Amino acid sequence: MSTTEPATHPPGPETWAEVHSSADFQRLRKRLRNFVFPMTVLFLAWYLLYVVLADYAHGFMSTTVVGNINIGLIFGLLQFVSTFVITALYVRYANRKLDPIADQLREDIEGGEK
Repeated sequence: MSTTEPATHPPGPETWAEVHSSADFQRLRKRLRNFVFPMTVLFLAWYLLYVVLADYAHGFMSTTVVGNINIGLIFGLLQFVSTFVITALYVRYANRKLDPIADQLREDIEGGEK
């Protein structure tokens, strides 16, 4: 077991309070919420539509499209597709809008502790 201390120490509570009240952190939170909340509502509405149609529109959902493939199966598979699309959109959004601010905050915190 090593008895040497690491070269860096985690920031203290006062540092986190300062970061939390900073304009950059507030902007980061706002940008995150501007993406996450509408996307969550959109996805939940899409999922609810699928569930409601599956429960109350049996005739529509069992309409054959090609061979044994019906609309219900297509909607079910589109649930997976929409999850991957949302993930890809989030990664793109985070890379452009969130990560630069988060990187700057991290650099400020780590740079201030040295």
